[in-house]
Amino acid sequence: MNTYCGKRTLDLLVSGAACIVFAPLVAFVAVATKLEDGGPALFSQTRLGRYRRPFTIFKFRSMRNQEITRIGKWLRRTAIDEWPQFINVVRGEMSVVGPRPLTGQDIERLGWAGQSHDWRFTAKPGITGLSQLMAGRGVRSSERMERLYLRRQSLSLDLQLIALSVAVNLLGKRKIRSWMRGTSRIRVPANY
Repeated sequence: MNTYCGKRTLDLLVSGAACIVFAPLVAFVAVATKLEDGGPALFSQTRLGRYRRPFTIFKFRSMRNQEITRIGKWLRRTAIDEWPQFINVVRGEMSVVGPRPLTGQDIERLGWAGQSHDWRFTAKPGITGLSQLMAGRGVRSSERMERLYLRRQSLSLDLQLIALSVAVNLLGKRKIRSWMRGTSRIRVPANY
């Protein structure tokens, strides 16, 4: 699969900037989550990374007793629940842009456990990516988007996807997904 020089540098620059810029909002989310129901602010889970190596992913907790919390609805709608994953990027377990990080159960459910899907694990999983930004369109669509990203990844594409992710944080997933489907700026061809 295609890769480009400087991806790790971009990861560290973006993560460092995000940790500084988002620090006040991270503190607010942590306090608001704790005040809402007394539970911990962070949720951790084992995911499979590059070469299917397990690692612990961090997210802001958005559920309590199998129910989405009030603050959790906002966190999910704006994708702010993903921000603690910058810790994973700094630790080298993830990239800012890459395939969606999945659990072992997800991989089994999707039928991606065999060698025919080894291509998917040649890159570090990402906080954002084509699949994450366009989620909800089905397994085949997600697989095609991840293949496309891994073939065409570049500094330019990563910067576009990061910019779209910032827009999601500000405007919400629905508006940005709708805009992406209607624009030619980052259009994923139907026949890829």
